[in-house]
Amino acid sequence: MTTAFLTHPDCLDHLTPSGHPERVERLEAILARIDTPEFSGLDRIEAPLGTVDQVLLAHPLAYYTRIESSVPDSGIVPLDADTYLSPGSLNAALRGVGAAAKAVDLVLDGMADNAFCATRPPGHHAETSTAMGFCLFGNVAIAAKHAIQIRGLDRVAIVDFDVHHGNGTQDLVWNDPGIFFASTHQMPLYPGTGYPSDRGAHNNILNVPLNSGADGSALINAYRQSILPAVRRFKPELLIISAGFDGHRADPLAGLDFETSDFSEVTRLLCDFAAEACDGRVVSVLEGGYDLEALADSVAAHLKVLMEHDR
Repeated sequence: MTTAFLTHPDCLDHLTPSGHPERVERLEAILARIDTPEFSGLDRIEAPLGTVDQVLLAHPLAYYTRIESSVPDSGIVPLDADTYLSPGSLNAALRGVGAAAKAVDLVLDGMADNAFCATRPPGHHAETSTAMGFCLFGNVAIAAKHAIQIRGLDRVAIVDFDVHHGNGTQDLVWNDPGIFFASTHQMPLYPGTGYPSDRGAHNNILNVPLNSGADGSALINAYRQSILPAVRRFKPELLIISAGFDGHRADPLAGLDFETSDFSEVTRLLCDFAAEACDGRVVSVLEGGYDLEALADSVAAHLKVLMEHDR
């Protein structure tokens, strides 16, 4: 079996204003970087269009309807100071939902060892009824709820190493005893959430903030000492990664000091953990990363480790 790589050209049709960090070129840079023989082993799969029912696993219908009705016929319109809609944005976001759910199905059905979803816009800031932080729908939360409510799993863990706290994911899984959410993130930083005191309704939330300037050793120590022991106690049947690469030292939106190799190391830790804890079942979903070269190299490093961990 192989590592599944899910994406779709629709994700290039979500447009943002000139100078916006979450731009089409992010996905183009990733696709160009993996267009080499070393990634020929990826099982490249067209991301399906997510359904309204899949969105409703995490968001109310009124919220979906509000997003749908806000999509312009032309041009670009703001939902807030950071988050925009263009004519192609809804389909792009639905491809992200569909990719995440399809990746879960592929891994659970044994059609792939693990999977990576290269989609945009990202999702981990989208709260129950609020689009924010470039995000429209909570892709990883939807994937986890799909695994439980549709596929019948009992326990799914989400880990998020994006430099920004996944406030949306935390909001969407807060009351779900079957989902454990763990995050490392720079603090203080947007969106100003992710305190260690946030525990969730079922003690199912773990936040490990990192200080500005923290390097990769701080990330790895957080996983070894705090996150992986907690996730191990939860006994997940599937591990979902919110893979944000904006902790890279070259990224313009934050102040952590990670190297590309640090993303390889944290991915290896997570895959090794999954191999012992949940039969290697890993689904990874792209979140942030805004320096194009650093993003492309970091995704490539992440993918190489996933490919090494074919079951």
